[in-house]
Amino acid sequence: MLSASFSRELRLLDAKQYKYVFSKARRFGNANFTLLVRFNTEEHSRLGLAIAKKAVKRATDRNRIKRIIRESFRHMQHDLPNIDVVVMCRTSAASLDKATMRHQLDKQWSYISRKMTNSITQVQ
Repeated sequence: MLSASFSRELRLLDAKQYKYVFSKARRFGNANFTLLVRFNTEEHSRLGLAIAKKAVKRATDRNRIKRIIRESFRHMQHDLPNIDVVVMCRTSAASLDKATMRHQLDKQWSYISRKMTNSITQVQ
């Protein structure tokens, strides 16, 4: 059985890794979230979070959003190709309930998986 943990190797950890994604990312998203995606050289996908204080004022709201994003990623990580993802949110995300947020994120993971897998097969 595949692990659904969120270990250190599944995270973007330093500025260099974030800069790599921001430099030439493909942008996906909806009204509440923007996901920047770029292929990596690892054997797995990795997640980075950029939840700005400017967009979500209260720390408790930022932490809740980050927790839900990490949980969603954990469950979907094995369906994703080898990509680095940086998730950002808009102010409206703070007002979403957990179920709505998870539904929106799960739809985005599925869409990204489909689009990025298609781009791999088109290159080959």
